[in-house]
Amino acid sequence: MKEKLSLLVVFVWLLAFVVEATADFPEEIPFVPTPIEVVDKMLEMAQIQKNDVVYDLGSGDGRVVIRAAKKYGARGVGIEMDQTLLDKARKSAEVEGVSHLVEFRAEDALKTDLSPATVVTLYMLPWFNETMKPNFRNYLKPGSRIVAHDFGIEGWTPDKTEKLPEPEKKAGGYVHYHTIFLWNVREN
Repeated sequence: MKEKLSLLVVFVWLLAFVVEATADFPEEIPFVPTPIEVVDKMLEMAQIQKNDVVYDLGSGDGRVVIRAAKKYGARGVGIEMDQTLLDKARKSAEVEGVSHLVEFRAEDALKTDLSPATVVTLYMLPWFNETMKPNFRNYLKPGSRIVAHDFGIEGWTPDKTEKLPEPEKKAGGYVHYHTIFLWNVREN
């Protein structure tokens, strides 16, 4: 029990450090790859269909939109500011045979027109999710879905929340239980 408490304290300290370190430069959000089983659960919870257009904000290496295209035949748009990650995502889409279904844009997600999206996925810090609320309200049509990994949207009650039963085992013996939040967009 004492060891688990120590691990929790270290995890909270690291999380606080990352949040504090990015507070002065909120546009800089660290890239933390989402495990593929979490990506699959996010897409499952969003009930992805072939006719969906999935926008992944802070798409990193493109794994979410690539997986949506490969597994469901959905179109996808990855929004990312890091050119190295964009290059990697484009190369991965080619290797996976889905480059005709996905595109990756070097854009600031806070300024992206989300109106074509039927699904928005994100694994961003709480300040970002909070800042996106007006864009979600203004751009997303009823029936669209928002799926967030680990961080909810303050003041918005999710329609569904799932904590994955198996933790991710990290270096040093740390474990992390992933939580996924889903919101269904309704009429304002």
